[in-house]
Amino acid sequence: MPGPPWWQERFRDWGYRLTIPRQAILSLLSKTNKHLSAIDIYLAVHRVYPGIGLTTVYRTLDLLVKGGLVLKFDFGDGKSRYELCKGPDIKPHHHLVCTNCGRIIDCREFIDKEKEVFENVQSSLSTKYNFDIKGHQIHFYGLCEKCN
Repeated sequence: MPGPPWWQERFRDWGYRLTIPRQAILSLLSKTNKHLSAIDIYLAVHRVYPGIGLTTVYRTLDLLVKGGLVLKFDFGDGKSRYELCKGPDIKPHHHLVCTNCGRIIDCREFIDKEKEVFENVQSSLSTKYNFDIKGHQIHFYGLCEKCN
């Protein structure tokens, strides 16, 4: 039998309670590879927990973003999108965003040369601006295979 979700300890460390809405949203995000909007999250969570309102979803997402468990993205389509950023199966990645159909492709597997380029850019910027970089987000915009 599996133990409790990994995020329970994180909430305990913060001094926050792991409420049903928080647990429902984290559980949903941990089971998808899609970049869900707050409305998408609300609709999915509301089906299982009808008492959870849209305002609660927005507040919970804000808390999860501030706490570093969830990333918030703006891919230029007028909707904020969310993705789990911590956890045992989460790897840093970048995004390819199709400006025609809105498709978002996660770039997770990097060859050595690509890793080297990102590490060099990060190191160079850190040195140039005397800035301790903790992370980054990179989005490439263009046309996907179907729209090209």
